[in-house]
Amino acid sequence: MRILVVTATEAEVAALVTSLDPLSGRSSRLKSYTHQPHSVDILTTGVGMVATATWCSGVFARERYDLVLNAGVCGSFRPALPPGRVVHVTTDRIADLGAEDGDAFLSVQELQLLGEDEFPWTRGRLVNSAPPLNEGLRQLPVGDAITVNTVHGNDVTIATAVERYNPHVESMEGAAFMYSCLVHGVPFAQVRAVSNIVERRNRAAWTLRESIDALGTALMTIIDCAGRCP
Repeated sequence: MRILVVTATEAEVAALVTSLDPLSGRSSRLKSYTHQPHSVDILTTGVGMVATATWCSGVFARERYDLVLNAGVCGSFRPALPPGRVVHVTTDRIADLGAEDGDAFLSVQELQLLGEDEFPWTRGRLVNSAPPLNEGLRQLPVGDAITVNTVHGNDVTIATAVERYNPHVESMEGAAFMYSCLVHGVPFAQVRAVSNIVERRNRAAWTLRESIDALGTALMTIIDCAGRCP
């Protein structure tokens, strides 16, 4: 199978790369590997929604893949998803796409600039309604996400996000990845490892190394199962 792994930074897939066999480089952003019997490309987009959507769409216009995985770390809003846990995100939304009206927030759908079910949206969300049939994915807990330009680190805005969206996790790229995949019709899954609880910024409590290792293990299981596991 041809597999593409999309990541914002090389560090987030460092544990995965150690298990792959490198081929001659194609570009600084798109690198090729093998993991028999699969060919695995890794696209490093850079941080944020704009970079992710742009580089994903460029690759999807030129290449065809049997499976596309978004791999990265995320913050968790739920005690049941502590640092180090890997989650399969099946729904996502852009949390800050809209307008302020005094103390209220109006989503882009509430502004009637976008329909609730206008493709690729489903009831205002980006939904992976048919994830790949893969035992590695099936082993992971499923979660709902929000994607933001500014990660939450304020008690008031955190409480507002929980009240408004009740998300499991947040990232800075997930919705852009899902949007691109849905538009281009590629089979995909968003897989993220929790690196921290969403709270006032506290780098001392982050578990980046452990989370990246856990993410690498989960990704290898998914890749090993690709095309052969029920």
